[in-house]
Amino acid sequence: MLEFTEEQESFRSVVREFAESEIRPYAEEWDREHKFPTPTVQAMGELGLFGLMFSEEWGGADAGLITQCLAIEEIGRVDQSMGITLEAAVSLGARPIAEYGTDDQKTQWLPDLVSGQRLAAFGLTEPDGGSDAGATVTRAEQEKDDWVINGSKTFITNSGTDITSLITATAQTQEGISSIIIPSNTEGLIVEPPYRKMGWHASDTHGLIFQDCRVPKANILGKPGRGFAQFLSTLDDGRVAIAALAVGLIAACLEECVTYANERNAFGKPIGSYQAVAFKCADMATSLETARLATYHAAGLRDAGKPFKREAAIAKLHATEAAVSATRDATQIFGGYGFIDETPVARYYRDAKVLEIGEGTSEIQRIVISRELGLGELG
Repeated sequence: MLEFTEEQESFRSVVREFAESEIRPYAEEWDREHKFPTPTVQAMGELGLFGLMFSEEWGGADAGLITQCLAIEEIGRVDQSMGITLEAAVSLGARPIAEYGTDDQKTQWLPDLVSGQRLAAFGLTEPDGGSDAGATVTRAEQEKDDWVINGSKTFITNSGTDITSLITATAQTQEGISSIIIPSNTEGLIVEPPYRKMGWHASDTHGLIFQDCRVPKANILGKPGRGFAQFLSTLDDGRVAIAALAVGLIAACLEECVTYANERNAFGKPIGSYQAVAFKCADMATSLETARLATYHAAGLRDAGKPFKREAAIAKLHATEAAVSATRDATQIFGGYGFIDETPVARYYRDAKVLEIGEGTSEIQRIVISRELGLGELG
């Protein structure tokens, strides 16, 4: 049985109240206008949502992944764009600095990231790479006391906002793939125009070009040649967090569908009285329960310091595929109204698909799970 502490339940209520009052009324407008709401993101920071995973030394709460997932679920329940903004800022932006940064790097960057007043991005994916994240073409050459970086990245979240402070990018070095901190004001860093995405319209996503970007040698993150390994070790946290985002989406679909099915009449009675609709809602409720259990089981293992790679992949795979199914069924229940952007389920449908792609596709999760079962590499 899944149970949260009294403190966690109280925290969930606070986040839900914030999401209902500060995000839900504006989510449709932000989606329509492709608007990144900086003041709202910083208000999330003032609520402490960006610091939950970090130590008190840097202004965090040291509350663990379960609590972080509760925040992501509740924000994602009203707006997936703000949910992924939070998730990426923590898992991909600040976490690598906290895990592998020097004391000087932590002192320079973490306080603003943990407070949510600034954002960081992680530049891994390349135009010709996709799921083959190790096929990094971007290069970093040492010239005296500097790194000179050339290459490009694609689909990088939080990389072009007006509060982005840095991008940590993977690049080929003499020692192998390394991670290098590139401040957002670095000469030669080109942030391409935002993508015209199917969903997540209010989140910030760009391609990046590095043209002779010169940063100090001290900007290496961790040991040279360990960049890809660093990314893989932090990826499990992100997969659980994406699962939490999917759980929030399933919950949103279920709530909208139950309300609509009780209010909408057809053939003289509410459509929820017909099995065709009622069973879709029942399946949605089942998916919500199992996805939530898988997600918080994985988060609990992580917080207990136990291995959770397989559980993270299972949670991500199950929750995201369940979310896609939930949005499809929700659109079907709403009928023609589900095809109109003024209804939330249309936005949910557009936002869902990328959950099966980002931070490891469903196919990658199946590979991870298969290998954890001892089945070896798949040919």
